Amino acid sequence: MAPMAASAAKIGKTVLDSGWLAARSTEVELTGVQLTTTHPPSGPSSPWMEAVVPGTVLGTLLKNKLIPDPFYGLNNETIVDIGDSGREDYTFWFFTTFHCKLEKNQHVDLNFRAINYSADLYLNGHKEVLPKGMFRRHTLDVTKLLHEGENVLAVLVHPPDHPGKIPAKGGQGGDHEIGKDVAAQYVEGWDWMCPIRDRNTGIWDEVSLTVTGPVKIIDPHLASSFFDNYKRVYLHATFELENRSEQVAECSASIQVTTELEGNFCLVEHLQTRHVSVPPGTRINSFSISPIYGGQMGWGSNHYITWASALMPIYLESLIYGLISLDSVNGQPIFIRGGNWILSDGLLRLSKKRYQTDIKFHADMNFNMMRCWGGGIAERPEFYHYCDLYGLLVWQEFWITGDCDGRGDPISNVNGPKDHELFLICAKDTIKLLRNHASLALWVGGNEQIPPGDLNPGLEKLLELHPHYQDGDKGSEPSDHKSTVGDADPSLYLDGTRIYVPGSMWDGFADGTGGWSDGPYTIQNPEDFFKEDYYNYGFNPEVGSVGMPVAATIRATMPLEGWKIPLFKKLENGYVEEVPNPIWDYHKYIPYSNPGSVHDQILLYGTPKDLDDFCLKAQLVNYIQYRALLEGYTSHMWTKHTGVLIWKNMNPWTGLRGQFYDHLLDQTAGFYGCRSAAEPIHVQLNLDNFFIEVVNTTSEQLCNVAIEASVWDLEGECPFYKVHDNLTIPPKKTLPVVLMKYCKSKSVKPVYFVLLKLYRMSDDGILSRNFYWLHRPGGDYQLLELYKKKRVPLKIASTASIKGSTYDLRMHVQNISKKPDQNNWLFENNFCPKVSNGDYDTPSVEAANVATEKRENGALQTISSYFSRGKNDPRVVKTDGSDVGVAFFLHFSVNAAKEHRDGEDTRILPVHYSDNYFSLVPGEKMTINIKFEVPPGMTPRVTLHGWNHHGGHSVM
Repeated sequence: MAPMAASAAKIGKTVLDSGWLAARSTEVELTGVQLTTTHPPSGPSSPWMEAVVPGTVLGTLLKNKLIPDPFYGLNNETIVDIGDSGREDYTFWFFTTFHCKLEKNQHVDLNFRAINYSADLYLNGHKEVLPKGMFRRHTLDVTKLLHEGENVLAVLVHPPDHPGKIPAKGGQGGDHEIGKDVAAQYVEGWDWMCPIRDRNTGIWDEVSLTVTGPVKIIDPHLASSFFDNYKRVYLHATFELENRSEQVAECSASIQVTTELEGNFCLVEHLQTRHVSVPPGTRINSFSISPIYGGQMGWGSNHYITWASALMPIYLESLIYGLISLDSVNGQPIFIRGGNWILSDGLLRLSKKRYQTDIKFHADMNFNMMRCWGGGIAERPEFYHYCDLYGLLVWQEFWITGDCDGRGDPISNVNGPKDHELFLICAKDTIKLLRNHASLALWVGGNEQIPPGDLNPGLEKLLELHPHYQDGDKGSEPSDHKSTVGDADPSLYLDGTRIYVPGSMWDGFADGTGGWSDGPYTIQNPEDFFKEDYYNYGFNPEVGSVGMPVAATIRATMPLEGWKIPLFKKLENGYVEEVPNPIWDYHKYIPYSNPGSVHDQILLYGTPKDLDDFCLKAQLVNYIQYRALLEGYTSHMWTKHTGVLIWKNMNPWTGLRGQFYDHLLDQTAGFYGCRSAAEPIHVQLNLDNFFIEVVNTTSEQLCNVAIEASVWDLEGECPFYKVHDNLTIPPKKTLPVVLMKYCKSKSVKPVYFVLLKLYRMSDDGILSRNFYWLHRPGGDYQLLELYKKKRVPLKIASTASIKGSTYDLRMHVQNISKKPDQNNWLFENNFCPKVSNGDYDTPSVEAANVATEKRENGALQTISSYFSRGKNDPRVVKTDGSDVGVAFFLHFSVNAAKEHRDGEDTRILPVHYSDNYFSLVPGEKMTINIKFEVPPGMTPRVTLHGWNHHGGHSVM
């Protein structure tokens, strides 16, 4: 086994994330002292195996193919549960070696950012105990234990003390025993999650060595206070200093602001330096740098704070957003539209790359908040880094749920975890770990429950607010400015800058008093979301619905038996009950009907013939359902509602409910329904009263804007067209503009399309585009089944930029079934640009610009020219067809360009699309940006599918 190397004299951190071995403790007869002195394992030979660190025991077993993939089909049922086998079966040794040659006056810490649940550590024959708790850091000064050459490390990891048993009926948190520990509670299973057999036992977060000089900086804390309506900022900095030498250490502590510029350049501004003397063998718990005046510098989301000393540099990202309250950021009201988050992966296979994709997906949906649910984990700094980067607020809960902590069925753990002191230790350490992230908006005690007993007062004390942050108008100038700045430094508080709410249904959320007032969690009639009586409270922390993925995901995650679609059972009351196959049932499928209140929304399009047909129709429903959900809440923005969080954004396994993208990272159509509905500036149709509404969530008034409203039928005709111009839309308001009379007329078609465009009158720049398909009251969409036979011709012109393995494509798609009106340039869909972080988040602002279009040859599709790797030649594809009409429900996919075998998943994932599942009326153009990375040795193929373009057209 190759030893892990750390630079001999380099100050900083070395991550130990490879070269680990693991073995079941019952199969190792040696002691920890023997393993790290005389009898270390030589390599991955039984009982030792290659280990996943960071990771869990199950992750290691899966890597070595000793268990089947627990998230595939019914495989999880074949894996022994810790509740049946006993804790010893999942107690594992983890082993590695490393080199670390220190110079004079250097010290080294061995750091574990998290272990589940406790561990015995042996280093070169010396033993240390890592205490219990899933959410706490462990740091050991190992300077005196190191060898000149190879160092040998073995860690015996013990599972949670109370892993519990899984009842036959399942349930929310199994038998709730896991609630006795300070650990993630979802691991015993939920109504959306299978049980995790090892309860996430393992070294599940980063392991590192940190080399310092004689003095080290510990847990820096940055806080900011704002004045003059948030135009002036004061920075406050506090950290701990520890001198581990035998001499007085004379240090210079400095703080800098680093601004990222274009071209990989940074502007570094030195703010302050302070001298400090640290006596030998002592620790200064609160070393502060006096308030630093930021002036009119305009620090924003690309500004970072750098902490440094002459002895050890530490860098933290503290993007200076300013002050956050429940409903505002920097004094501006924020209407919350976001979702609930469990974690990326149920086996804790966490990575920066996965986090970046997850968080960017949420930003792409125009969400502005993620709620880290209390039954999951305290999210990792990498998660928060990308939330900082993409501008998402985070609601972080502690590890309490009503189901496992006093309100479940059966009622259990009324006092919460057994060890309250341990809970508060983990809470305090988590606060220190996460508090410097600007995206962290608020702390919440628990999910649907207040932390019991002394836990809630304990959290309140830990999270006491600085007086400046208790002021309702935090950006205003106090009467005595100097005395306010001179008050206790906010960075001296554990956090001091963010509010603490005791539970997810208290203090402004749901009914505010803890009544069961979140939900519902089933399919709804789309128009119901807009009704005045749909939800009676201001902020709904959980409202859920369906989440069927595409057919390719079902085939990739289930055997053939799982490809069977539900049976549709007609009930006496006229409703239909869906009966899923056992594999779908195990994967927590939510049906698309709710007998007694909602007719089956898939059957509105006709009875599905097979898996592909079912999943495609499910995408139609997904799009409508989630767009209507967000548009309904936004229709009552600030008049009734202050925000909504959807339950939930994604699944940490291959579940079949409540998700906008699946565990393999392929988006559902609901993703793009949310993306449309959550635009900051948005035009929408109220499905209850058919008023056209304009949503302006920004702080600026919209002037001289117009709405183009058109109706298209299945014959490609436009029976209704109207422009409403010279509109003014106030800031922070949803404004009903005009009744869409056609939708209520007697001449309305059985099935029809509505296209709304909000645009600037000055340059025809599109601010929002929204496309609906509707049916008569009491009708259905079954005529769309016949519409599949229409052959609507398209032209797709594509260009590409290829850098290494990253492809950046622009697809210019036009419905050429009819020539557009040249007097109306709105067909070009020139979208107004939005500020972004260099990633595509809106359709392109450019129209198609194809240099050369070669002669057509009459085939199904004609490739005029093609681009090769490294070039940017245009390629034009035309699809045959002579029918005039809407090109309906178009969507791109990216696959490996190789021969497809039955059951093989050739998709390249993840892919970031600026839009997908879109439709084009005759003559209309749309530019779709596509970005993805290609695995080594693979060539991508981009295909366009559609309702009346089935089979797919290869466009690259």
